[in-house]
Amino acid sequence: MKNNSSIVILAAGMSSRMKKSLGDVSLDPKIQEIAQSNHKSLIPVTQNNDSLMSLLLQNIESANYTDVYLVTSSQNQGFKDLVGSKDANNLYGQLKIHFVIQKIEDHRSKPAGTADALLQAYDQYPQLKSSYFTVCNGDNLYSIGTLKALKAQRNAPCAMIAYDREGLQFPQERISKFAIIDCDDHWFLKKIIEKPNATQIAQYKDAKGTTRLSMNVFNFDGSIMFPFINECPFHDCRDEKELPQAVANYVATHPKGMLCIPLSEHLPDLTSAHDMDALKKLGHP
Repeated sequence: MKNNSSIVILAAGMSSRMKKSLGDVSLDPKIQEIAQSNHKSLIPVTQNNDSLMSLLLQNIESANYTDVYLVTSSQNQGFKDLVGSKDANNLYGQLKIHFVIQKIEDHRSKPAGTADALLQAYDQYPQLKSSYFTVCNGDNLYSIGTLKALKAQRNAPCAMIAYDREGLQFPQERISKFAIIDCDDHWFLKKIIEKPNATQIAQYKDAKGTTRLSMNVFNFDGSIMFPFINECPFHDCRDEKELPQAVANYVATHPKGMLCIPLSEHLPDLTSAHDMDALKKLGHP
């Protein structure tokens, strides 16, 4: 399988949990102001005042990707201040950065979810329908090795990282908010279980007894995945079109279509202000 080298970052979102938690930590007033007015991925988090987004873009470049499609809201001046003000073809190091604006329908008060964000990327950049590309969250710092592994040669149209639960180094209460993945003996995805309960966490383990988690980082054959992204239904409770559901619908009809790549490493995460202390230890990759 020939795999080209673009990436879609799902940076859209309202950062509501981050903003609600800002009063629980002691921050420099300038950082506090940035955190209140910008997406959380743009908050300076390291001793060098790097934002998580800038660190992620550095890792993407080091993993030899060439193009980044950055999904944001229309209120995205902070992102433009970081990477460039043009709608497309902004140069950031060796990367070309293109903006995808996730529009919100008039009757909604929030974005329609991660699958909707990717669908709007398809609509605004039709070349994604004939490309292989990696999709990731904008508030996780995926490693260079992870990003390289996703675009390596493989015998499956799509791939995802199967994180070792223990390697992530997250507390138990956070683990229960992530999706568990069930793979067969050849590492093909069988099932994704969103927000698992304790019984499910204990039930779904690989052959070595390891619980594997999805952290929303995938590599897709754009042409194969498009129908499943396009037809992804709204979740009954959360009222969003969620990317894991589109992936679940895909593997239901393509049982050997999604290869799970096992990995054990910590994944720096920026869900709330409490995560900023851990990120301060990071420097330039």
